[in-house]
Amino acid sequence: MFDSFYQYASRLVLFSNEEKRVIESFFTFRQVPKRFVLLQQGKTEREVFFINKGLLRLFYTKDGQDITAFIFREHLFASCYESFLQQQPSNQSLEALEDAELLVITYDDLQRLYKELPKMETLVRKVAEQRFINAQGILSSYILDSPEERWQKFEAVNGDLLLRVPHHMIASFLGITPVSLSRIRKRLRKG
Repeated sequence: MFDSFYQYASRLVLFSNEEKRVIESFFTFRQVPKRFVLLQQGKTEREVFFINKGLLRLFYTKDGQDITAFIFREHLFASCYESFLQQQPSNQSLEALEDAELLVITYDDLQRLYKELPKMETLVRKVAEQRFINAQGILSSYILDSPEERWQKFEAVNGDLLLRVPHHMIASFLGITPVSLSRIRKRLRKG
């Protein structure tokens, strides 16, 4: 159950067998079905999830429309981080796009784990640094790239998601309409 977690973590921090036992005592395992809402906008995020299996979507709702902010895949940590870190109501929602298997830790347990195992704080800091770099890349792409270039980058890096995520959600993540995405894809296939 923790193999993927430790495989991911080992790129950032190495844990001894004893440290692994401590970590495992703080996490719980949860299975959720497709479309399950892990956090609804307006609620406070109290958990962080490590995805063993499945996809989670972070999204905003504006004027009745969902706008995809990020798609978390297997072997990543996921949460509405701003709400989690500030322990304030979220302006985002988090849902399962597929049946998912998650390792879950609460805010309070993570604070306790930091004290018991300082290496965990190092791991979380490095994960946060990676999330910051990813967020900067997304923001830069919105500013510097055309919709077509955003699509090409998404397809190159996340091509496997094209069969797993509805295209209207990908379009909203790219900041374009589904119709525009369809036109871009058609034009690129011809070209």
